[in-house]
Amino acid sequence: QVQLVESGGGLVQSGGSLRLSCAASGLAFSTYTMGWFRRAPGKEREFGAVISWRGLTTYYADSVKGRFIISRDNAKNTVYLQMNSLKPEDTAVYYCAAASSAIARTQAEFRYWGQGTQVTVSS
Repeated sequence: QVQLVESGGGLVQSGGSLRLSCAASGLAFSTYTMGWFRRAPGKEREFGAVISWRGLTTYYADSVKGRFIISRDNAKNTVYLQMNSLKPEDTAVYYCAAASSAIARTQAEFRYWGQGTQVTVSS
């Protein structure tokens, strides 16, 4: 049974930082592309960042580029999202997801999803 468990969310002031983690089990983690998505209040879930299975390729949504960094540790079956210079508009539930395709950015390409972790940025 595949499980993706996010952690690290919380309340932070504008300009602050948080690091999200997503621990994976039940899948060959090092062969999966991993991504972070988010759903802001009243909005659709949207793409945030993705990292290839060896960590050599990353893509970011324009809204987070230059502020967020996605990384992974295949020895620990964990993917991370370092979030810096946080803004109130980054407030959302953040989800990690796993895709078996070489590089994926659309939600339809991601087969496995975590339950999400809440990030709230106060102004």
